[in-house]
Amino acid sequence: MTTEVHTYASDVAFTPAVKAIQARKGSREAYGRVEQRGWRTEVDENLEAFLTDANSFYFATASADGQPYTQHRGGPKGFLKILDKQTLAFADYAGNQQFITQGNLSENPKAYIFVMDYAHRRRVKLWGEARVVEDDEALTASMMPKGYRARPEQVILFKIEAWDTNCPQHIPQKFDAGDVAAALAARDARIAELEAEVAALKGEAS
Repeated sequence: MTTEVHTYASDVAFTPAVKAIQARKGSREAYGRVEQRGWRTEVDENLEAFLTDANSFYFATASADGQPYTQHRGGPKGFLKILDKQTLAFADYAGNQQFITQGNLSENPKAYIFVMDYAHRRRVKLWGEARVVEDDEALTASMMPKGYRARPEQVILFKIEAWDTNCPQHIPQKFDAGDVAAALAARDARIAELEAEVAALKGEAS
């Protein structure tokens, strides 16, 4: 008699070792219900809106023996492209030429994307596999944000295996300097408009 083994999208993170610790510390029952409900495996409207508004994320890989490495990736909003419901892509810009990420992916395709939205205190975690695409000029050109001053070397494709969100607990609220500058400019313009109206009213009253 064989025992049926259920697999879940969340198993990418909830390994047997993780589940054992959850059981020991009392959270396994709650996360068992999370498994039944299921982590998402495709891009939906909410994730699409979140990713296309992102101008920064962290990209993690590991070597064949499991040594982790995390790199920051940034660019104009929309630089992280959605190719289909399970595939993301971005241009890999020229940098310090250490090539740790590319070296890791050449021997271990497992990868992870962590996107933080400090302004709204939201975060998204995506597990999957990634590969580097070199010498595809058309693909590379299609990944480049218009007018962005960076030199692309190649493209990284990321296949989503599972993704999940986190609660906002402990996320400090921060704002992009550009967004703050725009808000202050709008405020100053409104103040100038009101001051002009006040001056005009005083002129009519005198």
